[in-house]
Amino acid sequence: MRGTTFPENLSQNKGIPIRIVSPEFGHIAPELAAQYGSAQRLPYYFFLFVLDGNSREVIDGETIEVGKNELFFALPHQLRKLSTTRHNAYCYKLGFDDECLSRLPRKFPFLLNPLNRQKISFPPDAALRLWNTFKILNELLRTANTEPELILAYVNSVLTEINTAYFVLHKKHTAGSLDTFLGFKLFVEDNLTDQPAITEIAEKLAVSTDCLYRIVKQHSGVSPKEFITDRLIIEARRRIYHNQNTSVKELAFELGFNDPGYFSRLFKKVTGKTIAGFYQDLSL
Repeated sequence: MRGTTFPENLSQNKGIPIRIVSPEFGHIAPELAAQYGSAQRLPYYFFLFVLDGNSREVIDGETIEVGKNELFFALPHQLRKLSTTRHNAYCYKLGFDDECLSRLPRKFPFLLNPLNRQKISFPPDAALRLWNTFKILNELLRTANTEPELILAYVNSVLTEINTAYFVLHKKHTAGSLDTFLGFKLFVEDNLTDQPAITEIAEKLAVSTDCLYRIVKQHSGVSPKEFITDRLIIEARRRIYHNQNTSVKELAFELGFNDPGYFSRLFKKVTGKTIAGFYQDLSL
């Protein structure tokens, strides 16, 4: 089991690290919210479900509109900009970390976000089931001494609904190809700054490079090399945000680039901005 990464002062249960926020419950005090700044690199999984109305989320610099019967989710290490206004919606927010996840009876592939989607739409019947499950969780977490097993049963139900909806439009993908893509994503995450060669990854996954190319392209829309490049630039943006005194040279070396000039050109090619321009945007 991994160590807990959920902020201790935010958990609503004594046995597991978890917090829920509804329109009438769970909001943190303004002075506590101020400690986290206008944005944070998430140390936990975050979910926002909207039954009716609308909300806006900014994750890794991308703005996502969340509307009726839609769920937004973010994963650990993503950079989430905190909302400064209350949501114009009937919504629930839920957060928990890997310690909580490790106590569930099954794994949920959508949490690796293999299809690179941060938002999921639900048909009305599934949306109502999900809302009612969130509602029960909300009631359970009003009491800090609620048995963790009871809470985990409903977290499992929530994640099962989400996992089903995440993949419902992608049933054409075979289980084998999805497993290979999940393996690819995990290998990239575990070895990102080593910048592994595509041939090395294919060998680890016991597939040919051509097969790996087809599978990654099928699930992500980009080639394996482009996927790794995009992921490196996302990581660069996160690190710039959290350490704005880092030089381009230091950042390049941290991410496995031997040539800072090449890294700078690649950053501009992918983002449309120079690194200096990105620093300037952050200071505004």
